[in-house]
Amino acid sequence: MRAKLRSALFCLTALLLLTGCGAETAETPGYTQISQEEAARMMERDEDCVIVDVRRLDEYEESHIPGAVLIPNESIGREPPELLPDKDQIILVYCRSGNRSKQAAQKLADLGYTRVYEFGGILDWTGPLITREREAAVSSSVTLTVDFGSRCLYAHLENNASAAALTEKLNAGSIAVAMAERDGAVYLGLLPWELPASEEEIRVKPGDILLLQGNQIGICVEEGSGTYTRLARIGNGTGEQLLELLEVGDGSVRFWLEWSE
Repeated sequence: MRAKLRSALFCLTALLLLTGCGAETAETPGYTQISQEEAARMMERDEDCVIVDVRRLDEYEESHIPGAVLIPNESIGREPPELLPDKDQIILVYCRSGNRSKQAAQKLADLGYTRVYEFGGILDWTGPLITREREAAVSSSVTLTVDFGSRCLYAHLENNASAAALTEKLNAGSIAVAMAERDGAVYLGLLPWELPASEEEIRVKPGDILLLQGNQIGICVEEGSGTYTRLARIGNGTGEQLLELLEVGDGSVRFWLEWSE
């Protein structure tokens, strides 16, 4: 009788331990799943939040939520993504239908990000979107002004997601960037925010406005090559003129937009 009682107690204890482990796993997924309505409110309320699109580049270029940075789910590995340097920043993750976003949100949580929110897929998104057609319309109706202090030059924006995101940011006002470092043929300065990047090895020419690692803007002063995203191209300045303008004064360059009718 006592042997049967001990056996029953052992089985009950094991069952409780197993049940407890399962409940803890279910209650601690590492990220928070929210509705798209709540995500939209957070985008409006929290200016420092990062919207992360975890689809492929071709899907992102077809359409994406304004301001979203592209970090494909397949690219998230054992190292924190370069576009997400702050592990305590609010991160809002979406994909096409909600499957890849859950995978990516869990990966980010496992990497130590503390405020990850997953809100499903773009198929259900009812808010504004950036599309190929809108990017093309924007690039043809706006000019990027590059003010070196002593002279203003003008650049034609590229028709890509990075240039469209830059346009959206500059709609809020001009920015001043200290072009303090030189990377070969390119002078670089730190942007106040992140932009989506689709970097590849390209040939660069004087006048190219370039994006590096999503948060640095560059001005090319001589021919060369490097891994960049092209944002725009200055049409009325030679390499020698650009170099002289950058080396005069404090090296600060101001960028703003001029819209055509």
